[in-house]
Amino acid sequence: MKNKHIWLFTISLFLGVWIFGQTKDIPPTLINTATFDIPEKKEPKTYALRVGLDIVKPINSQFNSDFQGLELVGDLRLNRRIFVAAEIGSEKKTQQSELINFTTSGSYIKVGVDYNFFNNWKGLNNALYLGLRLARSLHTHTVNSYELYQLDQYLIETTSEGFLVGEREQLSNGWIELIFGTKVQLLPNFYAGISARLNILLSNPQPKNFGNLYAPGFNKITDKNKFGAGFNYTLTYSLPFRFRKKKD
Repeated sequence: MKNKHIWLFTISLFLGVWIFGQTKDIPPTLINTATFDIPEKKEPKTYALRVGLDIVKPINSQFNSDFQGLELVGDLRLNRRIFVAAEIGSEKKTQQSELINFTTSGSYIKVGVDYNFFNNWKGLNNALYLGLRLARSLHTHTVNSYELYQLDQYLIETTSEGFLVGEREQLSNGWIELIFGTKVQLLPNFYAGISARLNILLSNPQPKNFGNLYAPGFNKITDKNKFGAGFNYTLTYSLPFRFRKKKD
């Protein structure tokens, strides 16, 4: 009886080792996943809407009596790389150009995408990105005064009356912006950002008896140069959200 138990134990041991060895050689795709794996519960995709403002324009408005401006910014995170972004703003600026003093007032909108190529540590949402915007302004120029040309330049006469003084027709400029920027998380859901922008003018309509010298959102315009530059410094707040799946 004792020898019988020993043989049964030995056969069982070898049989177990053989079965274990055969199981290791089976490709993972042939193993019944319903038996060996517990299906993972997929979390719903998380989006984030970030809104805020460019603080450069309000600060400039406080210290420069010839400028008033405000820009609101926002972006929607589709995934960790792609963001749909937009800016909308308004400006009113008075400036002197050679012999003419004029005021430009109007609004603008910029829409495009940002690509974040920064690899965050887990739990962080900082960004180092490249962006592209399509932009359009709607604005008017008002000539406030101009200097009369005289042969004797020792005496300069300025007039605020005459056929040149007054508001010109409404204009609309279009341009694209190439952007390089960064956004850093300061507090939970609270971000600071800075970006440099290269503007390329696409359309430049000219008002009657006057040049189109400035466009809100684009800055200074010259006849011989279709390029401009700018920057902004933003403070934004992020609002994460998810879409609920409909129950069958």
